[in-house]
Amino acid sequence: MAGFVFNTPPRIVVAAGAAGQVAARWRAAGVGRVLVVTDGGVARAGALAAVLEALRAESIAHQVFQAVTPNPDAQLAVAAAAQAVDMRAEGVLGLGGGSCLDVAKLAALLATGHDALSEIYGVGLAEGPRLPLMLVPTLAGSGAEVTPIALVTSDGEKRAVVSSCLLADAALLDVDLTFTAPPEATAAAGAGCLAVAMEAFTSAHANANPVSRALAEGALALLRWALPLVVMDGADRRAREAMLSASLMAGQAFANAPAGAAHALAYPLCVRHGLPAGLAAALMLPQVVRFNGPVAAHDYGLLAARLFPERPMVGDAQARADIFAANLVRFFHELGLPTDLRAVGVEAVDVAPLAAAAMGQGRLLANNPRPLVAQDAAALYKAALD
Repeated sequence: MAGFVFNTPPRIVVAAGAAGQVAARWRAAGVGRVLVVTDGGVARAGALAAVLEALRAESIAHQVFQAVTPNPDAQLAVAAAAQAVDMRAEGVLGLGGGSCLDVAKLAALLATGHDALSEIYGVGLAEGPRLPLMLVPTLAGSGAEVTPIALVTSDGEKRAVVSSCLLADAALLDVDLTFTAPPEATAAAGAGCLAVAMEAFTSAHANANPVSRALAEGALALLRWALPLVVMDGADRRAREAMLSASLMAGQAFANAPAGAAHALAYPLCVRHGLPAGLAAALMLPQVVRFNGPVAAHDYGLLAARLFPERPMVGDAQARADIFAANLVRFFHELGLPTDLRAVGVEAVDVAPLAAAAMGQGRLLANNPRPLVAQDAAALYKAALD
């Protein structure tokens, strides 16, 4: 077996009420001034108030950066870092979905003044140091709380900073913070989690390994039964807990075996059409499965047995991949998600610019099991229109 490196935060806590530990953990780490990075939705849902109350109880000085938006612009991360510097923050707490957590990662890094954001897009270019960093997710999605990746929009493109120095000191997963997520957001995030796990399982990255594959497969097993339940009944605690665990496992898999073409094709949809990242990936995933069928049929067979054991795959490699893709579309439809690009406002005229932008995601395309060129990208967008 080839050697590999397994990247993960040193401390992960999964427990109801875990968010209430943030202040005590900061105090134990000798941190007395904290910038909280979040968004308005988290504040309205009440999660922010609960965290701020815990900080006050331990007399942790704090300020809130509440300007994060979906698919955040790079300047938001710069602004959050500037606020951290102005308040002389000793630590950064990210609270919310993946966008909030990504901005928090970059704020903690940029606030030290050793890295300039424009110079660190890519893999391994950020060196740190960063401020102490704690991440608390409020949505079960791509597991951003355990990845060394931060995504922002810069110059009209989705760009990533990938570095081990972005791994948080602690990730606190509190199921009680996920109950207020509405069905639409829950479904989209869960579908994105499925896409992350599937692409990690089939990743052609050199660091893909048995641990990442086991985590991805386990995440999918949890998702298959828990996601429909939690979309149907957001108060189902057992399903919410399973989704949070699935998100964690998918994130750990993805942190070590990066995603491929579905995400490369999804990112332009996020930037140009404002789609949530999870929904965008789910829209493109079935088409990518069909495309990868000739080379990934074995892996897809293993995943199909986890996701759709009642629907056997038969025929040659391409036929089996087509069946798997059709089952994914049906599953997403049952969750109430759109299953074609026209349903989210994409038209045929958009295909060429989308394909050109997707080809700029070389970091991700390199991980796809089957090489993909510009004509393939355009064909996959066209196929996803209907």
